Amino acid sequence: MRPITVFVLGLDELNLELLRQVPDADRYEFHGLLTIERLQVGDIPVDDLLDEACRVLDDFDGPIDAIVGYWDFPVSTMLPILQRRYGVRGAPLEAVLKCEHKYWSRLVQSQVIDEYPPFALVEPDQPDPPAGVDFPFWLKPVKSFSSDLAFEVTDLAGFTAAREEIAAGIDRVGEPFERLLTRADLPAEIAEVGGQVCLAEAALSGARAAVEGYCVDGKAEVYGVLDSLVYDGVSSFLRHQYPSRLPQSTQDKLKQVAITAIEHIGLSPATFSVEFFCDPETDRVWLLEINPRHSQAHAEPFLHVDGVPNHHRMLAVALGEDPAVQPGGGEHGISAIWYLRHFTDGVLTGTLDGDLEPGVRVHWRAKPGSGSPAATATATCWPRSPWAPPTKRT
Repeated sequence: MRPITVFVLGLDELNLELLRQVPDADRYEFHGLLTIERLQVGDIPVDDLLDEACRVLDDFDGPIDAIVGYWDFPVSTMLPILQRRYGVRGAPLEAVLKCEHKYWSRLVQSQVIDEYPPFALVEPDQPDPPAGVDFPFWLKPVKSFSSDLAFEVTDLAGFTAAREEIAAGIDRVGEPFERLLTRADLPAEIAEVGGQVCLAEAALSGARAAVEGYCVDGKAEVYGVLDSLVYDGVSSFLRHQYPSRLPQSTQDKLKQVAITAIEHIGLSPATFSVEFFCDPETDRVWLLEINPRHSQAHAEPFLHVDGVPNHHRMLAVALGEDPAVQPGGGEHGISAIWYLRHFTDGVLTGTLDGDLEPGVRVHWRAKPGSGSPAATATATCWPRSPWAPPTKRT
């Protein structure tokens, strides 16, 4: 029997290692399709990137069974174009764009749910704050990634400064995003808006959480809820923790809202990750963002707890197989990916040496001797026990 040929857009070594830990991994033959550095560093010449990817696929001598990816823009938005061209499974481009375009996403969400903040469109050269959204609010391009050019503004001076900075840099992502919009069948109001405008939306507060799931044949399923904890006084993530320790009633509400929105958007077949704010005391939830992909950052926690990285669902959905996994089959009862950040400039003088605790791995994002903000990320897990992790930084 020939191997199942899977092309991975933006394949990297860490995730290749995790892909090789999916069930029956020896069935698959993974091929990289452009590097993540080529896709996301510097300018994003999306038409050239699509042409490069097509040349690789056209030159491949054999059948192509799936084209997948787990990164944000432009990977998530290139995938449906490549999947359609090469006749493999994937969600329609229009459904992906309904998630990626922040303004369009809010309009679509408002048709079926109430759990979203007040929002308004803002032109980059608009001098006055929008009506209907009071300070404080977030101002961000309708398309960005990694929180780039997203600003929380509390007064007119802050609004003006944020708007000017966004206007100076919005074209890096906005221009290639608009080129992808031209490939889709857009409603008139979105075609008129384009991809180089901003969204203002009321600032949210409360506990942070995310759900991961998949949608097949128009029916969405959520397979995991994670807690997203941030550092004190800033919005930077401290850790993503699985499984969530929110009350079950709150988790059920998160799942219900995510499923309703995903099914209405028509993101099928696909995996997804939806980010939320919530109030565990009242079970109120507010949808922050829909990602039309699962999160590669969550792969190790799912492997630790369920015995299967979430990449398995991506592969199963792409191949038309059953993505369901019995939870709790891993070696640990709780797991988290921690982000050990340094918030001022410095030089990394050394790294951890020697053996770490079982289940702990460190992934260095800065190199020793580098003179830049030193950021590290660790994937950490604990054995099955009633132990509860701290809720504040230590």
